[in-house]
Amino acid sequence: MTRMPSPNLTHPLSGVHTAAVTPLTAQGTLDLAAWPGLLSFFAERGAHGALLLGTTGEGTSFSVAERIDIFKAAAAARPEEFRLLAGTGTPSLTETIGLNQAAFELGFEAVVVLPPYFMRNASEDGLFDWYSQVIERSVPEGGWLLGYHIPAVSGVPLPLSLLQRLQAAYPSRFAGLKDSTGDQASAVAYAEGLPGCAVLVGNDKLMTSGMQAGAAGCITALANLRCAELRAVYEGFLWGKDASAHQATLDAARTAMDAVPPAPAYLKAMLHTQHNFPQWPVRSPLQDLTPERAQQSADALLALPA
Repeated sequence: MTRMPSPNLTHPLSGVHTAAVTPLTAQGTLDLAAWPGLLSFFAERGAHGALLLGTTGEGTSFSVAERIDIFKAAAAARPEEFRLLAGTGTPSLTETIGLNQAAFELGFEAVVVLPPYFMRNASEDGLFDWYSQVIERSVPEGGWLLGYHIPAVSGVPLPLSLLQRLQAAYPSRFAGLKDSTGDQASAVAYAEGLPGCAVLVGNDKLMTSGMQAGAAGCITALANLRCAELRAVYEGFLWGKDASAHQATLDAARTAMDAVPPAPAYLKAMLHTQHNFPQWPVRSPLQDLTPERAQQSADALLALPA
């Protein structure tokens, strides 16, 4: 028997989303031809959608023009009934608006918007005004904006009170947030404080506990490799089935990934060694894993369930 769904789980963005890596050529240019295979890989393993150009996708390392080229390539390669979320948000209001407009014109379901991260002393009123302008000028009816809460990286937190104001002002366009703190108390506070919104956890270890607290699903880096386990946990929660073995696998795999930073380099190396994707490099200032470190990481994963 299914559980009675929480208001958050009925949101159109509820589910499992991959924080996708960004394919690059050996010369460091965009590998746009790789998107059909990569998105199909995620969809076939159970992801409801993918976030492009988030932290795992090295989003802030690409120009506006490069980001739009990626959006176009992914939109053309989208599997059937597969959601696309665009990672946007720059310190520039006009650039952020332009990126959002481009994504929605291409049919993306949502944008995941960092705060203006260089302005670390901005007030809540200032952030409300900034997000209000972004929503009013770039998010159409039928589209959604998710805030991106990753204060350890952005330096600009998104307090619950700010998000509640945005929900009240834009109930049909403000969706909720991606909470990448990795903190259970944070996920609980947002899920309880934003009823009817999509609160999506950013750490795989919180998939079960986050949904128990009212989260609507996830957007995670490890979903590049572990969509199937995340989908099993999601479906297990909906149907009241025990998915603790899948969560244990996720916990171990996430620990293995976190031990070998940076995550984009690790994931690209594991996609290559485990799933025969090209050896996509990361963009500077990140650095690729050494061949020795990549092999050690691949060997460590062999001990985990496939």
